Amino acid sequence: MSDSAPLKIVVLDDYQGISASKFKVLDPAKYEVTFIKDTLLPYNHPATPQDVKDQLVARLAPFDVICTMRERTPFPRELIARLPNLKLLLSTGARNLSLDLDAFKERGIPVAGAIDKAHANSVGSVSTTEHCVAMVLAAARNIAQDDAEVKSGGWQTAAAVGLKGKIFGTVGLGRLGVAVARIMHLAFGMRVVAWSPNLTQEAADEKARAAGFAVVDEKGERTFKAVSKEELFRTADFVSVHLVLSERSRGGIAAADLELMKSSAILINTSRGPLIVEEDLLEVLEKGKIRAAALDVFEIEPLPLDSKWRTRKWGQEGRSSVLLTPHMGYVEQGTLEGWYEHQVENIERWVKGEPLLQSLY
Repeated sequence: MSDSAPLKIVVLDDYQGISASKFKVLDPAKYEVTFIKDTLLPYNHPATPQDVKDQLVARLAPFDVICTMRERTPFPRELIARLPNLKLLLSTGARNLSLDLDAFKERGIPVAGAIDKAHANSVGSVSTTEHCVAMVLAAARNIAQDDAEVKSGGWQTAAAVGLKGKIFGTVGLGRLGVAVARIMHLAFGMRVVAWSPNLTQEAADEKARAAGFAVVDEKGERTFKAVSKEELFRTADFVSVHLVLSERSRGGIAAADLELMKSSAILINTSRGPLIVEEDLLEVLEKGKIRAAALDVFEIEPLPLDSKWRTRKWGQEGRSSVLLTPHMGYVEQGTLEGWYEHQVENIERWVKGEPLLQSLY
């Protein structure tokens, strides 16, 4: 880049149009910033045709700096290899598993995340926890269906499901799993069972203590009871997914697990769509084998217009009820603003030759 040529920057996938106010601090004589709100299909997804891959390359190829939002646009090795002008990649959040960091490192392209200092505790903990609990309540209380019914001239059509005394099964007992389970137990009197590949009862007990609970409740039962995967899916009234997406966990919840669920059970996923084999989940819901699913995340995001999630008449003709939100678990105004401010700061630091904040390798 010559001294006279402005640095070409693109901000991807800014659905809410929040970034422009933060990037305007950059001198337009030195920085040429482009904002793109829409998202193309993931480059490395089997369903993505070659012409769409080429469109994505054409969109990104001119830029020196690419600013991404979480995993909305993945960067696999094959895509990185087709971006000869790329010199800096800035993501958001503390990590991004959709970035091939080895490929970036081989090219000598720095990669950094972004932490919202003012709202750090809300990222991945408070915000997603609140959204998950809202999804549980909305699915159990038929909020979306009842709202639509009243607005269309109807009245009561279905009874709600109470939470007290029910079993809340968390698939994953990390930070988010604990945060949600704590609320479900403390606020609603639910019994908590948990499973993850390496979870022991000793570890579950320690997490209960850290959450402010006694290891054993007043009835003599474990506050956080570690169970087998089979027992969780077979006994839980609510199954909530809280695993980190990795090659190991991808597709880890499949037909064999879903078929175990009670016909009255509700499945909630606010983690990542690919944790569940989507076609298996669709089949279970199409056949009405469980009461409902509440989903904030999907295999492909944004959902294609012809997606079955959009087009099926859920809750009708024997199908399960389905509550959908557009991956809103982390989407808060203050959080997004903080991330964009961090990206701008990292651009300025990189231009000056200073170390990046929140480097990812």
